[in-house]
Amino acid sequence: MKRRRLALISAMGAIFALAVVFCAQEVRVFRAGAARRDITPREPVPMWGYASRHDALSQGTLDPLFADAVVLQAGRDKLALVGLDLGRSPSDQSLERIRKRIGERTGIRHSVIAGSHTHHGPVLELSDEPGKGRGKFDAAIRYCKQLEDAIVEAVAEADRTAQPARVASGTMRLDGWNRNRHSKLESKPTDRDLVVVRLDGRSGKPIATIVNFAAHPTSIPAGMLQFSADYVGAVKDAVRRETGAAALFFNGAHGDQSAERGGRDHRAYGEALGREAVKLSRTLESQDAAGWPLEVREERFWFASRFPHSNPVYRFAFERAFFPELVANYAAQYAQGVEPRLTVATLGGDLALVAVSGEFFSNHANRLKERARVKTLLFAGDANGYHQYFPTIEAVAEGGYGADSAMAPAAIGAGEQMMDLALRRLYEMRGHIK
Repeated sequence: MKRRRLALISAMGAIFALAVVFCAQEVRVFRAGAARRDITPREPVPMWGYASRHDALSQGTLDPLFADAVVLQAGRDKLALVGLDLGRSPSDQSLERIRKRIGERTGIRHSVIAGSHTHHGPVLELSDEPGKGRGKFDAAIRYCKQLEDAIVEAVAEADRTAQPARVASGTMRLDGWNRNRHSKLESKPTDRDLVVVRLDGRSGKPIATIVNFAAHPTSIPAGMLQFSADYVGAVKDAVRRETGAAALFFNGAHGDQSAERGGRDHRAYGEALGREAVKLSRTLESQDAAGWPLEVREERFWFASRFPHSNPVYRFAFERAFFPELVANYAAQYAQGVEPRLTVATLGGDLALVAVSGEFFSNHANRLKERARVKTLLFAGDANGYHQYFPTIEAVAEGGYGADSAMAPAAIGAGEQMMDLALRRLYEMRGHIK
């Protein structure tokens, strides 16, 4: 009996030792996977981005729209990154459904789902309620279901195909590729940073390249009613062709940034920008990320609205500028104030992502990068929701489009408050602030 007890204890000890080894290996693993789905609307729907179109329906496709997904896994922690060839991220209700389904399929709790801000995508704000889309724009409501399915499928495939990976990241200053479209004062703020993150398999073959640059995708005339990813599609095409791997694009703090195309059309500009991203990528050496901690924090703010959406006079003017069903959804969204999201993620000590649910002016990103002291910082706008423009305080003082209360309803200083918390989180997550 004593011998049997000793044998049992010995066996349990061996099992425990193996479990410890297995868990340690699991904690140290770093994986990455990528996938893509077509999200081009199948029916004519109102188009997003230009008030002058009102509720005119789309007339076909210039180039297809895609959802590109990358899943990162560090130990047991996972983060899904999704770049959409759309003007904005899905609505709050749609985002909740997408995240719930992703969690049920994959166990992924954290995600950054961002629009590229193309002005040739479909309207996403309409809802299945009287006066807000139902009956008149049913095709647009059906599209939201198509979009949700595609995002979930892309993330699920990226998670399923994830493999052991290495990470390379870096930043290059690009002069003459974007300009400040808002300020009339010198010197005008501009975020010149082209940021690239490359994920390689253990063999060295790329899995995916993430490209981050700040410039409005408004290269195609408003009167053209065909769907297009604008220059962003061409950036990704160039990167995919040159690397043989997936490509994902995050637009930066583009609220006051226009693309400086130098006479090039959207495809020529995008192809050239894509080649610059590949050029930068080829200078970067990947590192083994096994053991790097992945930290993610998402927080929601509340700000009073500067714009009286419920005032019938202002609402009537907005309805004439856009169209009634669209304005009804915005009025409902802002009835209790403006509630933007901030998502901060860090991988190891040198790579960070800050994502915001709106069009932030470039100096928000410039100042955050300067203060954060992170080797590589991606700044993603229009992510995890959409709450319009977030100008700097001095931009509000200067006035103009994007700084006015109609286009930037959040209280003055909202962007600065969000960036201050982002900065604090970046230091906390890297262990510099307890």
